[in-house]
Amino acid sequence: MSRKIIRFAVCALLFAFCSSGEAQQAKKGHWTIGYLSNSDMARESSRSGAIRQALRDLGYIEGQNIRTEFRFSEGKSARAPEHAAELVRLNVDIIVAAGGPTWVQAAKKATTTIPIVMVGAGADPVEAGLVRSLARPGGNITGLTNLTTGLTGKRLELLKEAVPKISRVAALHDAANPVTVSESKEALRVAAPALGLTVESWEVRVADDFAAVFAAINKKRANAILIAGGGPLIPANRKRIVDFTLKSRLPSIGNRDFVEAGGLVYYGADLAHSYRRVAIYVDKILKGANAGDLPIEQPTKFELIINLKTAKQIGLTISPNVLARADRVIR
Repeated sequence: MSRKIIRFAVCALLFAFCSSGEAQQAKKGHWTIGYLSNSDMARESSRSGAIRQALRDLGYIEGQNIRTEFRFSEGKSARAPEHAAELVRLNVDIIVAAGGPTWVQAAKKATTTIPIVMVGAGADPVEAGLVRSLARPGGNITGLTNLTTGLTGKRLELLKEAVPKISRVAALHDAANPVTVSESKEALRVAAPALGLTVESWEVRVADDFAAVFAAINKKRANAILIAGGGPLIPANRKRIVDFTLKSRLPSIGNRDFVEAGGLVYYGADLAHSYRRVAIYVDKILKGANAGDLPIEQPTKFELIINLKTAKQIGLTISPNVLARADRVIR
């Protein structure tokens, strides 16, 4: 074989190799995000929209170089494993797990290789066994945590400020997350005496528990209710809880979805800000960062929401000082 032919063959091989590499890079310019939600499409749209806009600002445009596969569990935790498994079968590049430990855990069990970015989780992810530490989570999980249990005392204080006449508070917990329940109860035990409040905790384990718990709360003559975070039962029965608080004319404080559905007060992480931060994690991972090396963020921005429509419905006048500090008032 002549040297000329050999040189031609080598050049052809190099060209084919380079073309293959360019094709792979081009393919990797089209990413798929799996979006695992505990909610429904209508309620999740504003949050996923915040992520989409933040991604667009970073150069990721839906339908061009990125697409999203949504799976909505509609508050039914039993769907989480199935939906997580579907996203893994689709070979998505990243899973965004929105809605709490149950959904993050489902994604974690479904894959040890696909990066998972969590958001909207109220429990401590270390205590929940999701990651090794906030600074270095390890494995394939990172993202943002709301750490709502750390705000329990502050929420009780705000409820008292908003409605100074309250004296006996019922705290409703989902027993599915014993760590969250324990932390929340301890925070209430410490905060209540300083505020001149008596707090009694009530746990639900299954949906059928709500009727008996509601009857007991009324029998104990509670004049306010705190809806603690953690576990899937409370989000799944949000309307039922709201209806109870309205019928019983009980001032209430709970998570953002609860207040938008008719609860009275929300204080916690600014979720719009948290969801926009998801895009930063997605960008870093798509550029080669390991999820387990990215520190988990705790909230840096908080918001106070007052549902004035609910206040009027249950015959309350919200303290003007609290109303003036609200970031948003639902009228």
